[in-house]
Amino acid sequence: MRSEAVLALLGDLDEGELGGWIARGWVRPETGEAGWEFTAIDVARVRLIHDLRRQMDVAEDTLPLVLSLLDQVYDLRVRLRDVLSAVECQPPEVRALLGAALERVQHD
Repeated sequence: MRSEAVLALLGDLDEGELGGWIARGWVRPETGEAGWEFTAIDVARVRLIHDLRRQMDVAEDTLPLVLSLLDQVYDLRVRLRDVLSAVECQPPEVRALLGAALERVQHD
């Protein structure tokens, strides 16, 4: 998706502000002959930053910390999904042992 289409999605976002987000590394679209090209992930990130700034009034100097924490949460979710997939591939007796171990850890 080209930058014009991204800007059209968010009526109060201008090219200068979007360019600032890109310059700070908050969004990393591909740069092509026709300008920036945004993937679906890039557009989602732009929407997130827009919401954080406009709706949640997160200060610009605080935004890098918030984005870093959200990135860490996302990465953790991906890793947990991988662990769950690995556990689901195990025989029933191994899954039962893991379940019992989790029960013990939760009650400690």
